[in-house]
Amino acid sequence: MAVTSAAQAGQSTRFVCRSYMAMVLTPKPPIVEWVAEIEQKIKSAAHLFIGPPVVLDLAAVKLSQSAIAHLVAQLEERGVRVMGLENADAASTGTGVPPLVRSSRGIGASVDLAQSPSPSPAPAPAPEPRRGVATLLVDKPVRSGQTIFFPDGDVTVLGSVGSGAELIAGGSIHVYGTLRGRVMAGSNGNTRARIFCSKAEAELLAIDGHYLTADMMDKGLRDRAVQAWLDGNAVRVAALD
Repeated sequence: MAVTSAAQAGQSTRFVCRSYMAMVLTPKPPIVEWVAEIEQKIKSAAHLFIGPPVVLDLAAVKLSQSAIAHLVAQLEERGVRVMGLENADAASTGTGVPPLVRSSRGIGASVDLAQSPSPSPAPAPAPEPRRGVATLLVDKPVRSGQTIFFPDGDVTVLGSVGSGAELIAGGSIHVYGTLRGRVMAGSNGNTRARIFCSKAEAELLAIDGHYLTADMMDKGLRDRAVQAWLDGNAVRVAALD
């Protein structure tokens, strides 16, 4: 019987793998100016940077362990929580430095601070043919605090999106109601993705990492049906009615 009890106790321990979304920031030299730019962005869009976990992609810089720790401390002083590092030298990690993490493009939201074109990536293998465009249909309102993440295609919401809610899609986003939350279309690098809503009260609109906050939008477009698209490195918004 003792053996049976031990087996039952062991069965209560489970190891589960889960994926979590994080914002990716890419520091660029000179670091002092980059941190100053982050500070300015926080003043204009604090809800974008403060709260969500952040991963630092260090591909563009080469920093020692002490320099990384100092950078992380500077960001945390400004309310930006750094949960991990990408493209960092293993020798530069250790005590006081977040762990290394692995990810693939599109898992999480990436923010382009410089608003400048990225270098052309190497040609990727041709994808396998798909039977159709994948669409996630949400047939109820999205409440405040909820996150809908669908990297495989479009997201359509038959209702409103509450303040503080998030929609993240690899394709376009359609909201047949009031949009009060944050929406990020084209998360997998789809520059042709668009955002549509019946009534615009969004906190943030983003396409392929380029974003527009509520205070940046034309006030004449508030409370109207609009569409948003990417024009170069800028998000444009126009009325639909």
